[in-house]
Amino acid sequence: MSFLLPEDVARQVGERAKSRRLAANLSRKTLSVRSGVPAATIRKFEVTGTIGLVALMQLADALGCLDAFGMLFPPPVAMSLDEFVAPQRKRGSR
Repeated sequence: MSFLLPEDVARQVGERAKSRRLAANLSRKTLSVRSGVPAATIRKFEVTGTIGLVALMQLADALGCLDAFGMLFPPPVAMSLDEFVAPQRKRGSR
């Protein structure tokens, strides 16, 4: 459980992306060309943390961090043998 608000996490991700960009010695314009994300969107993301998911993945790819998305929603770990053998739900209830 996290005590951070989603907005705080988003802002931190934007700040880390900026740090990664600067460490790679890239301007926003250069990152824009490499990622296909407009420089204005990159600036807004770095300041506010606000960005669309596809644009975030494009930036992550251009900064060499796309693999981190593979850990975002790990599969649930079975707690007991009963849970392990129980059939998996295909979708939520209506």
